[in-house]
Amino acid sequence: MIAVKPLDRDTKAWDDFVQSRPDATVFHLAAWRRVIEAAFGHRAHYLTAEQDGVIVGVLPLVEVKTRLFGHTLVSNPFCVYGGPLAADAGAARALADHAAGLREKLGATSCEFRFLRQPPVDWLDEAWQARGALYVTFRRPITADDDANLKAIPRKQRAVVRKGIERGLAARADRDVDALHAIYAQSVRNLGTPVFARKYFRLLAETFGEALDVVTISDGGRDVASVMNFYWRDEVIPYYGGGTGAARACFANDFLYWEVMRRGAARGARLFDFGRSKEGTGAFSFKKNWGFSPQPLPYYFNVAPGHSIPEINPLNPKYRLMIAAWKRLPVPVANVLGPVLVRGVG
Repeated sequence: MIAVKPLDRDTKAWDDFVQSRPDATVFHLAAWRRVIEAAFGHRAHYLTAEQDGVIVGVLPLVEVKTRLFGHTLVSNPFCVYGGPLAADAGAARALADHAAGLREKLGATSCEFRFLRQPPVDWLDEAWQARGALYVTFRRPITADDDANLKAIPRKQRAVVRKGIERGLAARADRDVDALHAIYAQSVRNLGTPVFARKYFRLLAETFGEALDVVTISDGGRDVASVMNFYWRDEVIPYYGGGTGAARACFANDFLYWEVMRRGAARGARLFDFGRSKEGTGAFSFKKNWGFSPQPLPYYFNVAPGHSIPEINPLNPKYRLMIAAWKRLPVPVANVLGPVLVRGVG
C-alpha cells in the first residue's frame, strides 16, 4: 500500500531518495521548497510516496496564486525540470493522482509537471494533457580537455569565442550575486521580462553553497556579462544570466559561456546543460549555434473543467503590449515593479 504524505521538516530522507535516482535533477532537491517559500511567498505542497515507511517517490509541488496570472500548481516553479520522481509506476501514479486531487481541492485551474524526459505513459491517465513542443532544452557531453571542447563548437561560433579570448576579456568565478543581479536586471528589462528580486539570488547562493557559483566577465575593468551556475553530479547548469548593452560588441556573452564550460570541466562536469528556451527565440538560435541539439521538454497538465493549458510566456500575443511597454521602463523602475509581477510567471 502506497501512502502519499506532505514532506515534514526533516528533508534528509527526501534528498537521500533524490540522490539515489539516476533520473533526478537538481530541481528535485528539497532545498527549493525553502527558497521558493521565502523568496516568493508561495505555499509549497511537497509530497512523498511511502511504502512500508520507506520513501519510494517524491513530488516538489508548489501552489502559485496571483491576481494577475491566476491560481495553479507547478512542479517545480522557477525550475525548468520537475514532476514526480518515483521508484516505480505505482508510486508515480499515486503522486500524480494526489496532485490532481489537490488541484481540485484547492480550486487551482491547472497542475503542471515539468519533465526532463518523457514519462512512462501508463501512469498518466487521460486527465493529463501534454502541451505541444513550446520549450526545448539543450544538453551535451563535455570532456576534461579544453581543446576538445572548443573544437566541438561549430567553426563560426568558435571564431566568436576566440575573438573574446583575443580581446583579453577577464573572467572571475565567485558567489557575487549582487554583481550578477545588476547585469541581469538590465538584460531582462531589455527583453521585456520582469526581473527577480535580489533577495531570490541571495537565497539561492546561501542555500546551495559550493554547488553554485557566479561567473562574471569584464571588459577593461567593467563587468559586462554574468551568469549563475548550478553544479549537480557531473553536470554544470548555467541558469540565470545576461549581458549589458556593451556585451555583444565585445563578444562577452559568447566568452561567458565558454568560461562556464571550461571551468565546469575543470570541476569534473561532463555534461553541459545550456537550459530551456522557447523555439523561435534568439536564445534558441544562440544555443543551436554552439552545436547543441534541441530536446523537446514534455510538460503535462491536469486542467480544471472549462479551462485550458495556461500560456504564461512572452510568445503569448496577449502580453505583447505589456512586453513592449516594459522594455521602455527605466531599469530602477523595472527593478521595483518586476519582483511583484514575476511571482506569477514561474
